[in-house]
Amino acid sequence: MITNRTALSVLGGVAAIAATVAVFALGDGPAQAQTAAKVESQTRPNFGVLLDPPARSYRNRGSSHRRYDYRRHRPDWRPDYPSYRPGGEEIVLIDCGGNPGTGAVEDAVRRVRPGGTLVIRARGGACVGWLNIDKPLTIIGEGGFDPRRWESHPEPTLMAPDGLPCMTVASGVRVEIRDMVFASPRAGDAACIVGYGAEIVMNRVGFRHAGDEAAIYADGGLLDLRDVIVEAQTIAPAIVADGAVLNAWEVAVTGAQSGLELIPGAGQTSRLEAVTLKGTGAPNAFGPRSIGIVIRSGRDYGRVEIDNTAILGYVEGVAIEGASVEIKNSRVGRSDKGVVLYNGELRLTDSRVRASTVGVAATSGHAVIVNNVFSGVREVIYAENRATVEASGNRVWSQYLCRAQFRDRYNGRYEPYWRPGQGWECMYGAYPRNWWDDEDGLLGLPYQDDGYQLDGYRDYQSGRGWYTRDGVYVPNDRYQGEDRWRGGGGLFRR
Repeated sequence: MITNRTALSVLGGVAAIAATVAVFALGDGPAQAQTAAKVESQTRPNFGVLLDPPARSYRNRGSSHRRYDYRRHRPDWRPDYPSYRPGGEEIVLIDCGGNPGTGAVEDAVRRVRPGGTLVIRARGGACVGWLNIDKPLTIIGEGGFDPRRWESHPEPTLMAPDGLPCMTVASGVRVEIRDMVFASPRAGDAACIVGYGAEIVMNRVGFRHAGDEAAIYADGGLLDLRDVIVEAQTIAPAIVADGAVLNAWEVAVTGAQSGLELIPGAGQTSRLEAVTLKGTGAPNAFGPRSIGIVIRSGRDYGRVEIDNTAILGYVEGVAIEGASVEIKNSRVGRSDKGVVLYNGELRLTDSRVRASTVGVAATSGHAVIVNNVFSGVREVIYAENRATVEASGNRVWSQYLCRAQFRDRYNGRYEPYWRPGQGWECMYGAYPRNWWDDEDGLLGLPYQDDGYQLDGYRDYQSGRGWYTRDGVYVPNDRYQGEDRWRGGGGLFRR
């Protein structure tokens, strides 16, 4: 049915079209000029915007980081969730075991007032949902979590929906998380925890993550981890701090192709203490480079301090690409290259490095290497022309570098000696087993002695016997001590 109003609208539209056709038919010069000017102004490119693009992120990786707009990536998950509304409750307890798609977790976040506390109970199974935090909150798992009992496979408190993160935190928001176990078994391209310019503080938290991206990704802001366990099945680094300040204490990372990726920013120093990183032992030709800790260059020259940390099972233990890094009282094991300085500054002190090729390689920058232990290496320190190295007081256990040489002392009687290297000297005897237990032994590998054993050397040190030119030990009890170098006639006289 066509009403009077509809008829008038149709007639008005027809009249407007007829008037436009009449103007073009008459060929009115000014009207044509105005129409052309209007079209030109709408299609002219804005060169100011083209010449002033948005500022780049800190991130400078070989491949760009895939960032999803999580609000639009899965609109079918929460179609009725346009934005958070400030809640009014100080403490909200949610018990929502196994309820995918109901929105109970998201609704609980909305109910908490800024600065309040969200308590998640998972007695009936893990809550399934995505916590999108845009206000300061404290999130606590009601059942508690003890990282020392991780091998007992505690049940997750919160599980992420397929292809979505466990939690995202908005810029400028501080969130504290305690006694939680997060699970993202089918994360795809999503990280479990994502923060953009946020402050994320975790204490007694566990992660089980499987996907193509990091388990924890922080773009700017602060990432503070204490008593945290990350079990990540991914070819990406398990934890990424892109321009963020990273503080980690008693953190354990396993399963990932790489352990940590840091792009330190200016200002505060990132600190890692009592951290354990266990790699997969993937060969260098498989996938991306397997690196325990990679410290990349950013817009600002940052600083990282690593103390009492174990880095095991990576092709490169620590890779520094443009920052000031201090490593002390730490252990690098089961590596191809222990520490690699591509650019920047390195200070390595009082640490142990076990590598199959080179202990420290410096292609550019400045390195100070003092009072360390190297084992299994074919080369202790490698430096190119653009690098400067200061080394002293380092000890080496290596069957490749520490083979004895022999020089004639008296009448065909030879003594062994070792040539000192640049800032290092060889050690005789077996590599200490208790050191091995704290290094490759943590990966469950059997003991392997990297030390060089010279036949008869203990008797020789006690003053009995000597060696031939070919290194064969000749026992002799008649002439002992310094007397063996002053008389005794023939070579094999007893």
